[in-house]
Amino acid sequence: MSRTAYERIETLLNCGALHPGQVVSQRELVDMTGATLASIRIAIPRLEAEGLLQTLPKRGLMVPSLDVAFVRDAYQLRQMIEVGAIEHAATSLQPGQIAAWIERHETLLDLLVQDRHREISAELQALDWSMHESIVAAMGNKLIDNTYRVTSIKTRMVVQSRLQITSDNARRVLEEHLAFLRPLANRDIDSARAALSQHISNSLDLALGARN
Repeated sequence: MSRTAYERIETLLNCGALHPGQVVSQRELVDMTGATLASIRIAIPRLEAEGLLQTLPKRGLMVPSLDVAFVRDAYQLRQMIEVGAIEHAATSLQPGQIAAWIERHETLLDLLVQDRHREISAELQALDWSMHESIVAAMGNKLIDNTYRVTSIKTRMVVQSRLQITSDNARRVLEEHLAFLRPLANRDIDSARAALSQHISNSLDLALGARN
């Protein structure tokens, strides 16, 4: 039950239903998650230990505020982990999985040509998150998996209010993903690393508002 409560709070943080600086009570978390009060109370220490919630005496729980310096550090960490995971992904991921990602990206690009970016935005976001997490998971290192997951949640908390999925942004993400997925499918590790590194650098620029 506490795991379910934790995962539901994690979802609220990921989607922006809980945002940096927001203060909530345990009872409000019960209402927002549908979990029991007991399971919420069990989940809170883990969320606090990971820096996803802070207890404010007599006030409740606050979603921590994170600054631009954190975003830069987070993307640097992301780049180190993901680029380092590429070789593992090339050997550990099933070829069918990479091929399926490529096929889905190409399909979504075709839908963008039809000006359907609003229709695909939720799928693109879910695909983006799950694909990057799968690449990291290919290393088989649970400590790295957890560090990457928590850092990703915090990054989304900071930048989600700035990022809007427009047709141009969606196309950029899809094309940059394909730029490393195609060489990854061909076991061209160096090209996949270079393209992934560039993708993460571009994503940092966008997160900091450098360009649309």
